[in-house]
Amino acid sequence: MFYTIDILGTIAFAISGVLVAMNKKMDLFGILIIGFVTAVGGGTLRDLLIGNAPVSWMKDITYTYVIIASAVFAILFRSKINYLRTSLFLFDTIGIGLYTLVGIEKGLNAELHPIICIALGTMTASFGGVIRDILCNEIPVIFRKEIYATACILGGITYFLLRELPIENNIIFIIAGIVVIVVRLLAVKFKIALPTIYKE
Repeated sequence: MFYTIDILGTIAFAISGVLVAMNKKMDLFGILIIGFVTAVGGGTLRDLLIGNAPVSWMKDITYTYVIIASAVFAILFRSKINYLRTSLFLFDTIGIGLYTLVGIEKGLNAELHPIICIALGTMTASFGGVIRDILCNEIPVIFRKEIYATACILGGITYFLLRELPIENNIIFIIAGIVVIVVRLLAVKFKIALPTIYKE
């Protein structure tokens, strides 16, 4: 289940990165690089922080194949993906939901405190997108008013609360992931945002 979630998150973020790169009209190499760093950026930082080296994607070539296949898929079917901004948002949202759980599980395996595990989950979900946006000359979503990291944190809290109940771990994964996705979808739909100190 955990490995499946990791692969699905990799696919979602790789496609997210490819869509951004295509919006920026990059060449094929640029598209592949942006897709790659979006998919593995957060996980790489997480693994380095917990001393898991070589990092996950270097130890399992499947991740590289999955990212390349996802990039090719997104490029070939770009004309079929209507409303590119909507598609980008959807894949990005699915990605943060899945990667939050991957980061939390890695933290648990390293026997870290639940708060640190949630931080790792948020980092895993967010920092691939941060790197993507920086390379594409955009202000990262996590630093704007949008509910992004907050959704990851709420999903992480849900995960640890559910662990106190007699619920199968796979079910906990699914529910916590759905919480992240739903919170982000609702926040965007109803324009819910964190307060800022600046006047509009």
